[in-house]
Amino acid sequence: MNRRHFSKLSVLGIFAATLPLNATPTFMSLLPENELLGQGSPDLTKTTSYRLRPEAAVAYEKMRAAAAKDGITFKVVSSYRDYNHQNRIWERKYKRFRESGLSPIKSIEKIIEYSTIPGTSRHHWGTDIDIVDGGKNVSGDMLLPSKFHGNGPYCDFKEWMDKNANRFDFYLVYTDVLNRKGFKYEPWHYSYRPLSLGYLNDYKKLDIKTILQSNKLIGSEHFTADFIENYINDNVLDINPELLS
Repeated sequence: MNRRHFSKLSVLGIFAATLPLNATPTFMSLLPENELLGQGSPDLTKTTSYRLRPEAAVAYEKMRAAAAKDGITFKVVSSYRDYNHQNRIWERKYKRFRESGLSPIKSIEKIIEYSTIPGTSRHHWGTDIDIVDGGKNVSGDMLLPSKFHGNGPYCDFKEWMDKNANRFDFYLVYTDVLNRKGFKYEPWHYSYRPLSLGYLNDYKKLDIKTILQSNKLIGSEHFTADFIENYINDNVLDINPELLS
């Protein structure tokens, strides 16, 4: 962590310590359009393991330290992702699914089971983070729901987060609530509510239909108006109600 970000994190930590739990500081500003879409040069705390908004980083470090006292070692799998990063994920998956024989529409449907269309990811905001228990020796894909349930290696992590994450203002985004639409259940994806709540409200004011249709992504010629409307309602907005208001 460089000196400038360390100093900012320290100052914010002192300020945050004076706030009651679950308080939303009033100094937090909303984002310009380019940063809502994963572009520009956002102000992030950069460590060797993650990039988050400084306010979110303060809360994350408090949560990480509390978990460590209980024997849970956090490992960050993903944090801030810019537009280009998300586009690389999109293109890689689209090409793979097309090469496997899926139609363009089926490829897109397969991608959006877990991955967002570039320009629509919550990871663009620097408020969301994918975390697991780094103290477990896990092979293969770490981000599978089965690894957080039953006899999975991340059961202790999930139990701790279920009990404690909200105390630090981190909320699960894509829950396993029956009949929730959009992205599938992700027991690893948490969002820092005091910031992301306002960012989502601003994001909803953007003309996402026009933005997506003009970005010329691979496969985007299949983004019909109905598809985009359903995607926004189901994938962007059908999330944990605690992150909507």
